[in-house]
Amino acid sequence: MSVKKIKTALISVYHKDGLEQILAKLHKEGVQFLSTGGTQAFIEHLGYPCRKVEDITSYPSILGGRVKTLHPKIFGGILGRRALEGDCAQMGSYEIPEIDLVIVDLYPFEETVASGASEADIIEKIDIGGISLIRAGAKNFEDVVIVPGKAEYAVLDSILSERGAATTREERRHLAMRAFAVSSRYDTAIHGYFSK
Repeated sequence: MSVKKIKTALISVYHKDGLEQILAKLHKEGVQFLSTGGTQAFIEHLGYPCRKVEDITSYPSILGGRVKTLHPKIFGGILGRRALEGDCAQMGSYEIPEIDLVIVDLYPFEETVASGASEADIIEKIDIGGISLIRAGAKNFEDVVIVPGKAEYAVLDSILSERGAATTREERRHLAMRAFAVSSRYDTAIHGYFSK
C-alpha cells in the first residue's frame, strides 16, 4: 500500500530549534518517540514521553558519544522491509522495533571548519551515526520517512497538517532524494577538507 502510517519516530538532532511544532503534531497523532542524549532530554522537557535508544539496544552511548545509534536493532528497524515475510520474521525473532520516521540534523562540520577550530575538533564533527541513519531511511523509503535536516522540517510539517501521520510513496521518495542530496553535500565537504 502506498500510504504508510507513522507509528514510531527516531529523532537524533544536533540543532533542536524548529522541532517543537513537529513534535507537537506527531505526539497528537500518537507517534511514539525514540531518541538519545540531548535530543531525548529536549523531547522530555517539552512534556512528551520518549524511549531511550539504549533501552532497545542494551548499550549506553559509548566512546565519548561516537557510538549511540549504530546497532542492528536500530538499523534493522529502519531497513526492515515490511512487505517481505523473511524480514518481518527476523525483526520479530530479534525483537527489532519498526521505525517509520527518522529525523536527523547532522553535526555542523562545515561551520566547525569555518570557525578555525583545531583539526581534532573538526574530526569530532564528522557525523557517522547521523549520516548512516539518513542513508538507511532514504534507502528504505518504501516504508520509512526520512527528514535529513532542518530544511526539510517544513515538508514534514505540511504533510502532518494535511493528512496527519501518514505519507504517500511519492512524498517518501521525494524526501529520500533530498536526503541523498544532504548526504552527498556533507561527504563532499569532508572530502574537500581532507584534500587541502
